[in-house]
Parts: sequence; C-alpha cells; structure tokens
Amino acid sequence: MELSKVTTPKIGVSPIQFLSEVKTELKKVKWPTKKEVIKMTSIVILVSIAVGLFISILDFIFTKLIGIIIK
Repeated sequence: MELSKVTTPKIGVSPIQFLSEVKTELKKVKWPTKKEVIKMTSIVILVSIAVGLFISILDFIFTKLIGIIIK
C-alpha cells in the first residue's frame, strides 16, 4: 500500500483555502462500495448481538450464583 505525500496543516489560512484543501483530500479517499458497506454493517450488527447475548448470559449466571451465595 503506497501512502501519498503527507502535508502539514497550515495555521492561519483563509477559510476558502481550508475548504479547498479539504475537497482535495476527500478526492483521495477510497470510498467503500454499497456492497462493502452492507457487508461490514451486517458484521457489526451480528457481532454486537452476539456480545450482547454473551454478556446477558453471564449476567444471568452471576445473578443466580450471588442469589445462592447470599441465601
């Protein structure tokens, strides 16, 4: 992977120049395709659900154990 030339930000530039540089930098970004976005979003949702279920199960088990210990 080749990195393009990194520029340092200039302090005190005009807002017009700043926005122009932002536009130039955004043109360098490799934006994901719709298919990639859907795939990655699905993965994030599935992992979030799995972690939520895992934590819920642990919470249930620990709650029952503490209840048994306290009695």
